Amino acid sequence: MNRQLFYSICLTGIVSALIVQSASAEVVQPKSSVSQNITRRGLRERLVNQAELLSQVPNSPTLVEVTGVEATPTDKGVEVILQSTQGQQLQITNRSADNNFIADIPNAQLRLPSGDGFTFRSQKPVGGITEITVTNFDANTIRVTAIGEAGLPTVELFDSDEGLIFGFTPVVSSAQTPQLPAEEPETETQTQTEQPSTQTDEPIELVVTGEQDGYSVPNATTATRTDTPLRDIPQSIQAVPRQVLDDQQVIRASEALRNVSGVQRGNTVGGTSEVFNINIRGFQQFGGNLRDGFNNRNFFSTVETANLERIEVLKGPASVLYGNLDPGGVINFVTKQPLLEPFYAAGLQVGSFGLVRPTLDLSGPLNPERTVLYRLNAAYERGGNFRNFDTDVERFFISPVIAWNISDRTDLTLELEYVNDRRPFDRGLVAFGTGIANIPFDRVLGEPDDFNERTNLSAGYRLEHRFNDDWKIRNRFRYSFSDQTRNRLEPGRLNETTGELGREFAEGESTIRNYELQIDLEGNFATGSIQHTLLFGVDLSWQNYGGVERFEPAPSINIFNPVYGIAPRPSRDEFSDVFPLGSQTNALGFFLQDQITLADNLKLLVGGRFDNIDQSSPSDERQDQAFSPRVGIVYQPIEPISLYTSFSRSFQPNFGNRADGSLLEPVRGTQYEVGVRGEFLDGSLITNLAAYEITRSNLAVTDPDNPNFSIPSGEQRSRGIELDVTGQILPGWNIIASYAYTDARVTKDDNLQPGNLLDGVPFNSASLWSTYEIQTGNFQGLGFGLGLFYVGERQGDLNNSFQVPSYVRTDASIFYRRNNWRAGININNLFNVDYIDAPGDRRSRVEGPGAPFTVRGTVSVEF
Repeated sequence: MNRQLFYSICLTGIVSALIVQSASAEVVQPKSSVSQNITRRGLRERLVNQAELLSQVPNSPTLVEVTGVEATPTDKGVEVILQSTQGQQLQITNRSADNNFIADIPNAQLRLPSGDGFTFRSQKPVGGITEITVTNFDANTIRVTAIGEAGLPTVELFDSDEGLIFGFTPVVSSAQTPQLPAEEPETETQTQTEQPSTQTDEPIELVVTGEQDGYSVPNATTATRTDTPLRDIPQSIQAVPRQVLDDQQVIRASEALRNVSGVQRGNTVGGTSEVFNINIRGFQQFGGNLRDGFNNRNFFSTVETANLERIEVLKGPASVLYGNLDPGGVINFVTKQPLLEPFYAAGLQVGSFGLVRPTLDLSGPLNPERTVLYRLNAAYERGGNFRNFDTDVERFFISPVIAWNISDRTDLTLELEYVNDRRPFDRGLVAFGTGIANIPFDRVLGEPDDFNERTNLSAGYRLEHRFNDDWKIRNRFRYSFSDQTRNRLEPGRLNETTGELGREFAEGESTIRNYELQIDLEGNFATGSIQHTLLFGVDLSWQNYGGVERFEPAPSINIFNPVYGIAPRPSRDEFSDVFPLGSQTNALGFFLQDQITLADNLKLLVGGRFDNIDQSSPSDERQDQAFSPRVGIVYQPIEPISLYTSFSRSFQPNFGNRADGSLLEPVRGTQYEVGVRGEFLDGSLITNLAAYEITRSNLAVTDPDNPNFSIPSGEQRSRGIELDVTGQILPGWNIIASYAYTDARVTKDDNLQPGNLLDGVPFNSASLWSTYEIQTGNFQGLGFGLGLFYVGERQGDLNNSFQVPSYVRTDASIFYRRNNWRAGININNLFNVDYIDAPGDRRSRVEGPGAPFTVRGTVSVEF
């Protein structure tokens, strides 16, 4: 049995077993009605289901602290009071299963004055209820659990002046009546408070439809490297949460990024690297992405989405915190972390062009004390490529994570990620005249057996120690390794009279090794009435890149009438042109940042970074230093509105070589930005409107006389306006939408015409994705989605010699969610339009022909 078949059978078998097990459990368990009510005292008419409102960072200033928990027997059962002195409304998400009532309260944290401060437990508080537990599920979520003996307890929710009250009434079996305990219930943590006053308001119905992960993410870490509300960040930042990935059935991260304004796909390196040259605000980012805050320097890679919690996109320079990055922006892929309570999920996705993709997500504690937690995500993928290759897509991914709570002040997380990916090497279509050649979009212009195979491995740790409530230190280390083999035919010049496309055989191997170390010290203090959040950090990184590329002339192919296999591929020693690949980059950076609260509605952000970069290649060496500042201010005239402005600079070494082997000068950038951010509908809907100007110099572009080498471009400028809207309009109605106007062009250059537009950048682009899920009645859980994605005309190369046409793509979905099940069908490109997703950067490499009408179906279960 070969390796690929083994992966497929294992994961498919696990998924099938879990689904069958869950289905059997649902059949034999009788359904129990849950009556849930809320008494309001002028605050809300009902609680709104929400979850995952904040990122997984403790001590967030916006968290509601529950400082007391009390369990009091009543004539019906027992009341559990969650006491909060902050005057903020608590909200719940129902996750009940079998006899277990489980409710998650996001945006809250348990801080009890006695015991361990993080857990309340009452065993057998009344007859019919085995145990009630209130604990911190994660850094920003409280979980309430009540276990019934004979069935799921009936639950009433009340609002009181003290906080949120859960009223539990046990299900009575024929051999049992509820009995009050003869003595006080056993509790591990108990607080002495006054009894709640009698409720006089009439309860109203609270409709709970299960887990409802919101589209809006109010906090992010990418912009400041601390957990900061978006409304306090003087720079444009958008987040694509996990629910959007699930609703759109996203497999590739680039599919999710189409929801963010000003983000386009660029050079995909033959379809093998979706994040190598993502275009942000008009500038292609050469490997400019992060993985949990680490610079992901294995830039020739395809990002796995199975273990992503969300994707954060910071617009504009981010060098002040992360060092050598392009000025357009940075993408941070935030991964899933271990959970305190057992969690098991499995999914199976099938679709057009032979797509099969099972996934697995497991988490929970490894010891009774729940101080050691784990998370395991795995995925296998096969098929799904509409292009006429003999080589199929085949991918295996696994990522285990262990989190150890060493003490109440010290945490250690160990992470490992392994990916093996084999797929066609595909340069796509070619330009013809001032447009794209009129040939079928599935036609291959290389050879059907062209392929690229890559193995990525990364391992690391994150250690955090909290000296007290105000000061903490973080230390992180990651080692990553990437090994790549590619065998393909590269396209050359096209004879537009005959249709003959020149080609050459090419093969190569390369290896990238990275070592990265980060140390951050974060503290909160005050100088008089002014509050400070200070961050000081040191980053070190070592990168080694090596390999070889070989080239040999090959027979041409006629793009209108292709004939494959005319000549066999040469053996390794038959290649006439051999180019060694090799470079080493060592970087050391120091940064200091201060988030200053001058007043409740006035915040100032200042920071600076010094970098020292050493580069070497087989033929050249250079050393560069740079200082990268950032200054921003946020003013909030009213609580939901934030007005901001900022100035920032960036610095990035060039990784290209001239034909003579010399290294290019670093890329430097400057941005000015103003914007307004709004939080509406009680924070459920977040909007951001921004205007900016960015300039950058010394960008590496393809040498027209030596396409395998680079030359520096003088200066480029991008100006634009962006609008992003994300969140919930009404219960069950979610939306994520964007619009961008981008004017990106060459301003100074010795080789290009000033005024030329940058390749792959449309003047106008927009997206709209919206879903609605029925909340009540016989069709509760049934939902629908609709998406529209517009990209305007783009230039295909920097010479502006051809254009890629505009397009509108329509997507649709229908799904059904019931208890812990979800099934859905997504249709992408509903009207089967021809479009170019990634235009590449030259006439012979129009790399991103879009997929035609495509259907994906999925079924998933959680328990």
